Amino acid sequence: MQSAGTSDTSRRSVLMGVGIATVGAALPPAGAALAQGTQAAKGPKLLEMEGKARLAVLGDRPLVAETQAELMDDDVTPTDKLFVRNNGQVPELTSDPKAWKIKVDGEVNTPIEIALGELMSRFPNVTYQLMLECGGNGRSFFTPEARGNQWTNGGAGCPQWTGVRLADVLKAAGLKSSAVYTGHYGTDPTLAGETSKPTLSRGMPIAKAMEEHTLIAFRINGKDLPLIHGAPVRLVVPGWAGSLSTKWLSRIWVRDKEHDGPGMGGFSYRTPRKPIVPGSKGDEKDMAILESMPVRSVITFPADGTRLAAGTRKLDLRGHAWAGDWDIKTVDVSIDYGVTWKSTKVNPPANKFAWQRFAGSVDLPSSGYYEVWAKATDSNGVTQPFAAANWNPQGYGANPLNRIRILVES
Repeated sequence: MQSAGTSDTSRRSVLMGVGIATVGAALPPAGAALAQGTQAAKGPKLLEMEGKARLAVLGDRPLVAETQAELMDDDVTPTDKLFVRNNGQVPELTSDPKAWKIKVDGEVNTPIEIALGELMSRFPNVTYQLMLECGGNGRSFFTPEARGNQWTNGGAGCPQWTGVRLADVLKAAGLKSSAVYTGHYGTDPTLAGETSKPTLSRGMPIAKAMEEHTLIAFRINGKDLPLIHGAPVRLVVPGWAGSLSTKWLSRIWVRDKEHDGPGMGGFSYRTPRKPIVPGSKGDEKDMAILESMPVRSVITFPADGTRLAAGTRKLDLRGHAWAGDWDIKTVDVSIDYGVTWKSTKVNPPANKFAWQRFAGSVDLPSSGYYEVWAKATDSNGVTQPFAAANWNPQGYGANPLNRIRILVES
């Protein structure tokens, strides 16, 4: 196992500091036919960890915690509010971070093993605001329930990342004409504590690896990566499933075929090529690898369950929308269950693969209960569906329109 120091959340706090509290919801769930997961009804468990906000805990072995919608309101996601998704245990890091080694081998002319310090000085450093999103984000919206952590919309965030372009490193290694795919490896032990085999090892086509926003990152929001987010170095593969953005990065294996590591076969990070019956077993041979993440919008203000003073007749709204490889074209909102829609103002992204702020207002004709719906359309013309579509056994790609509940007091 490699070792490196970290200036932020320690391994001890990662492993020992997971205290739990419970909160309740103020209002009944949104309409029964379109209820957004069970957490809306019973409230989430909350994370208590040094250096992290009180995220909603979805699992503790491994640790999985999502960001509640109201905590996603910042233009740039603060590190403490970024979701957590582990697949195994957190590695123990003890020595100089700059001594950490990364290997690039396989279908390259000149295999490289480079220390982080040399990586940082040898290649141009770049900073981008980039989406990171769990492949299972939205899973709780499927009916019947699919396997895995029951994410709502909070398995996503858009911090600023600083690192070097993976493309620059691959160019230095010299890609052979036979190079078609990458395979990624980190040092996280399995849940059983094994270090001799990878917990998860996914990869991507060379074209995505060579995209200029795909980074080997060592800083987040201007500071060294904290341990829980992959210190001292990780991949950031924006717009695609977060499982590609390997934490505690130790190796990039350039392959002459599609990578076949753990998490690359069967139903893992795969969706059906043609629709299957919800709840059915499905056919592994009919599955395609999940790549670009689907269009999604999240209302971040006001919070779900907000109660407004009597006489309130106007509600200001804002949120974020994103769409994998694509930009957002429009975000529309409705307070009458989709009978009529009103457009919002959508800001351009800070750079490619950054989320986009939308803002607008709706008129509330009277007191009473309202559901505010938001739906985004991407630059490829794809719009969020009314309900989670294309059910699959592992629950990927659920992106129904977003809804919050509002009560105007009488």
